[in-house]
Amino acid sequence: MAYKPRIRSKEFLILGFLNTRMTLPEEDKQRIFRLKKGYEGEEMFDTLTEKLQCECYILNDLLFKVNNMTFQIDTLIIISSRICFYEIKNNEDDYFYDSDKDILYKKPQKEYSNPLTQLNRSESLLRQLLQNIGYNFPIEAQVVFINPKFTLFQAPMDKPFIFPTQVENYLKEFDSTPSRLNGRHKMLADKLISLHIDKNPYTTLPPYTYGQVRKGMTCEVCDSFSISVHWKKCVCGDCGHEELVGAAVLRNVREIKLLFPDLKITTSLVHEWCGVVDSEKRIRRILRKNFKIIGNRRWVFYE
Repeated sequence: MAYKPRIRSKEFLILGFLNTRMTLPEEDKQRIFRLKKGYEGEEMFDTLTEKLQCECYILNDLLFKVNNMTFQIDTLIIISSRICFYEIKNNEDDYFYDSDKDILYKKPQKEYSNPLTQLNRSESLLRQLLQNIGYNFPIEAQVVFINPKFTLFQAPMDKPFIFPTQVENYLKEFDSTPSRLNGRHKMLADKLISLHIDKNPYTTLPPYTYGQVRKGMTCEVCDSFSISVHWKKCVCGDCGHEELVGAAVLRNVREIKLLFPDLKITTSLVHEWCGVVDSEKRIRRILRKNFKIIGNRRWVFYE
């Protein structure tokens, strides 16, 4: 199990919710696609790193700032002898590498940013960060092309690329190499987690207001608004998924809090948002059971 698990970024979640509840510009829809594609690739890599049996610390989704420069690491693994980190790419289709220009092209001739540029920058900044906190571990940096439908023609042998057919064997080498961790390794893992920045300064979101977004409870599986309440369950009219009313209300409260962090969570607000739960009394019971009550009478809200 990862010492720092991977979670969806706020940008990814908010854009997804907005895409369900309002019409976004094509630029934002493309950004959602890229974020989803990238996250799926990272999850594919996670399913393999979770099988590691050797002593190691796996840290996912790290964002650091060093010397006023921000950099991100998809996956970092601490073993006894070194630190390994990976830039995960979920590209598919055919690409070729121009060694003279050090550029990747997607066939037939679409230029693609070389992931080595970002990898080298991250490696340099990580080394500076480690020096700042008093560590001098060797660093091994690799680009992992995780998608089995990816092919790189004219791939150079001297670049730190791991291709889809190589990933499993590469990770097996971890288990075949002795690794003994001590307290210093744990201190490093904990320190890196403490230095992780939760808020990405490069996140940009489209402007939106509470009045602009469509209200209503959505299906947690297919995002449909075709929800009806049958006794203790919310049932999706499109895919048939069933969810307990209490769980569905809490999920929608989390969505409200993410989209509108400045809004106070009140019974009337949640009732308006969910729509299909016809009883405010039922909403109030769910909120009182799961949140701290602030205020009294008509001024009550929940945290």
